[in-house]
Amino acid sequence: MAVVILIVAYLLGSIPFGYIFAKTVGKTDIREHGSGNIGATNVLRVMGWKLALPVFIFDLLKGFLAVLLAKVADNGSLLPLAAGMLVMIGHSFPLFLSFKGGKAAATAIGVLLSLSGWVTLALFAAAVLILAITRYVSLASVVGSLLVPIFFWLFGFDLPYIIFGLAVAALVVFRHQANIKRLLNGTEPKLDFGSRH
Repeated sequence: MAVVILIVAYLLGSIPFGYIFAKTVGKTDIREHGSGNIGATNVLRVMGWKLALPVFIFDLLKGFLAVLLAKVADNGSLLPLAAGMLVMIGHSFPLFLSFKGGKAAATAIGVLLSLSGWVTLALFAAAVLILAITRYVSLASVVGSLLVPIFFWLFGFDLPYIIFGLAVAALVVFRHQANIKRLLNGTEPKLDFGSRH
């Protein structure tokens, strides 16, 4: 049963909602525009918030659902953590798009929301604050991911959750390597809070 749950988690993560929404609604291959990423941030920059919002929600929901299924199957084990990791890996390296996917930030939020509402709330507050001050989505995502193991520790979670938090941070930072380089050399685009579409 555990193996089935983990396979389902990866396959859920592999569903490329950014690509699907942009292709079916916007008639655009999102990979050919902006940063080339299939995530909600690139969809926002290229096609506007009306398309980016459902992409963000669905990417979040697949993370939430993967962990929820694992909890139903065996909440007393490490299965929910493993499923959470695999759904994020699926999003980053999707089977359906030749293993070229998103950066896992929205899916990570869904995973964390299913594991702990308090940790998610604290992380969301920190990320929103960073975004409001700097307008860098990538910086908010990277710093937020680095705070995951810290918040798990502060909220009294056991060692497996802290290790899981470190793995989440490692994946998100790895997927944001190009963004980090642009942040360091001052070429990373800022989020435009003005209305679009």
